[in-house]
Amino acid sequence: MKMRTKPRAIWLYAVLLGAFSLVAHAQDVPLGANVESLLDFARSRNTRMGDQSPTLAPARVGSTRYLLMQDVPWLGKRDLKREIAELDARGADGRASGTWAELAARIKTAYSQLQYVHRNEQLTREILDLMTRLEKIAQVRYAGGLAAQQDVIRAQVEQTGMKSELVALENERRQLQARLNALLARPSASPLAAPERLRTLPAPAQLDPVALEARVRTKNPQLFAEEARIRSAEKNRELTYKNRYPDFTLGVSPIQYQGSVKEWELMVELNLPLQQGSRRAQERESEAMLSAAQARRDATANQVLGELAENLSGFDAARRTEALAATSLLPQSELTFKAALAGYETGKVDFATLLDAQRQIRQARQGRIKAQAEAQLRLAEIERILGEDL
Repeated sequence: MKMRTKPRAIWLYAVLLGAFSLVAHAQDVPLGANVESLLDFARSRNTRMGDQSPTLAPARVGSTRYLLMQDVPWLGKRDLKREIAELDARGADGRASGTWAELAARIKTAYSQLQYVHRNEQLTREILDLMTRLEKIAQVRYAGGLAAQQDVIRAQVEQTGMKSELVALENERRQLQARLNALLARPSASPLAAPERLRTLPAPAQLDPVALEARVRTKNPQLFAEEARIRSAEKNRELTYKNRYPDFTLGVSPIQYQGSVKEWELMVELNLPLQQGSRRAQERESEAMLSAAQARRDATANQVLGELAENLSGFDAARRTEALAATSLLPQSELTFKAALAGYETGKVDFATLLDAQRQIRQARQGRIKAQAEAQLRLAEIERILGEDL
């Protein structure tokens, strides 16, 4: 019995056969149809002498060559390179120490400023309470016909001004807290305890300018890094001059055929410095780099020592100002205020005189707080320059 194929089935078979042919043609791109096919072909054919199964196994290739090489520089070059690397590492350590000294100084400065604002805020609140009491005294005298209503109003105006100052101080305190948190790598809104006490100031003997200058020359991170850079430049100059002499390269190369080593090759390579113009230019460059490093060191030393002298002078002035305010100005202003208050209560002085006495005592206390804060700031700068705490 014969089976007859329907014309429609034959047509469908032909379409499917053509589709499969197109897919196969797409998957098997002819060589040269694109650059990728050429690269793939070259890569596969050049790994093993035309073998269609590429491999790098030594036993399956025609020959395998092993090459062992060792550079042998001229005497002293290797030691110089090691010393240069060590000096560069010391310079990096100095720069890292300088970064920490800078960060520590910024933290100390921000804390001193925060402490100043906090104490100034406390003083303003105390004076505000004092003005409230003075207002009550003025009201009593006004009720008894012994003072004008203007005295009460002036007391209220003074209180309003102090409340405005408290708002500004609170804003400044929050900004300083955010800055300090940023320096500590904390979220800006992280809580901070109120500063309680000032840092103890060093004794005058610890701030001797001559002794501090000697410490700065040996301890300052910037100068330490610059000294390391100078020594590195000196070694680099020596290494550059040694490049006048040739370097050697020694090599040994066993050659394996299939499973055994049948040949050995020995190599001696000599690197001759024939390009004299290039070598002399490198020597001049090394001399210039050394001179530049020395100039940077001298400039840095002058700048650092100038900053040290400036901050020592500022520290001494702040400490003397604080002592003057504590021993003379503040006691005198307190006595003046007490006398003015007693005179106002008896009608011997007017309210304006009492307000002036109150302002004097406030200015004296603010001056002392400011001098103490200035001394703390100067101390932070001195320690930054030294690279260590006093």
